Amino acid sequence: MRVLIAAAGSRGDVAPYTGLGAALRRAGYDVALATTDTFAPLVRDAGLEFRRLPADPRARGGVTGGRHLMRSAAAFVTELGQGFADAMADGTDLLLLSATTAPLGWHLAEATGTPSLGVYLQPTAPTGDFPPVVTGSRSLGRPVNRMAGRFALRMVDRLYEQAVVELRHRLGLPPASASATRRRQEQADWPVLHGFSTALVPRPSDWRSGLKVTGTWWPHLDAAERLPADLEDFLRAGPRPVFIGFGSMAAGDGERLSEIAVRALRRAGLRGILQAGSAGLAADCDDVLTIGDVPHALLFPRLAAVVHHAGAGTSAAALRAGVPAVTVPVTADQPFWARRLAAVGAAADPIPFRSLTAERLADALGDVVKQQAYARAAATAARHMAAEDGTGQALKAVRQLTGS
Repeated sequence: MRVLIAAAGSRGDVAPYTGLGAALRRAGYDVALATTDTFAPLVRDAGLEFRRLPADPRARGGVTGGRHLMRSAAAFVTELGQGFADAMADGTDLLLLSATTAPLGWHLAEATGTPSLGVYLQPTAPTGDFPPVVTGSRSLGRPVNRMAGRFALRMVDRLYEQAVVELRHRLGLPPASASATRRRQEQADWPVLHGFSTALVPRPSDWRSGLKVTGTWWPHLDAAERLPADLEDFLRAGPRPVFIGFGSMAAGDGERLSEIAVRALRRAGLRGILQAGSAGLAADCDDVLTIGDVPHALLFPRLAAVVHHAGAGTSAAALRAGVPAVTVPVTADQPFWARRLAAVGAAADPIPFRSLTAERLADALGDVVKQQAYARAAATAARHMAAEDGTGQALKAVRQLTGS
């Protein structure tokens, strides 16, 4: 059976599906992952077929305001829709759709009769438990949270409206709005698996029955992979260091962020590892090492703390390692995950990206490294996560859906 996983966005929006896809492949499925060219090496390294999606989110910039972010997202989605049908051209028996690709994939499934399943990395369905993850707002009570969640879905539908019109025309389908299609999927109890841990987000009791939280899907990691020699040497040369990285966020802010990072580490009396990322962090001093991309699963358990932008994948990786965090959320769902980490006691209160200073970062690092309550909370969550089997639950759902 040919399974196509479709995902788009940043590295954190794609990498978890390499682990999910590899698990499906080991179970005997023929798995392809459709995503943008940037992540072709990730896909192929996991032993999966790569199928190209045309849009490149990196061209949309780094830290942006809300209005610019919405315009960029709409342009990204329209470009994505134009090439989505091509990704299915080589044949697909089951379509697994991320939150980003589902509003387009539904129409492909309709046109081809292909069964589909949602595989989301964030909770998107309205609930009274918390406000919509993309708004960055705090809870305003259950009725308002649900109302805000429905409004957020309407805004998402608006983003996809033009792309849906063009895609349905190309597929020879009758006109149908993005919002009407979403309502139809919800009424049909379309199944969605959520690849995050209940340690961070317990399944809301007011969700419909087709929505399930499985546990985290971890990026594929080759059993033979090791950390670079210079990083190993640095780790062994002194006390556990602090990791500081912003992933694909903060492009063009590297010089300022590097200065803040080094000053904060010196003020807190800590060694540090800077991950260059899109921001281009760098430092040239004995007690701070600059690195490129390395597997979080290998590095994070050997750290004193992790400073990160609170993307879903990095948040989960730090928690899995049992390491406390200082979060500096930038945009989108990051404030949500930052607050969840703080709520379980595994992170200090979030420092909004635009409020970041060396003094605030140093103070937060001093707290999470010296106060053992943070490490104990992270260790408790790590044990919870270790008992979950996200890929196993997903495999079970695929077998139930396909009868294979």
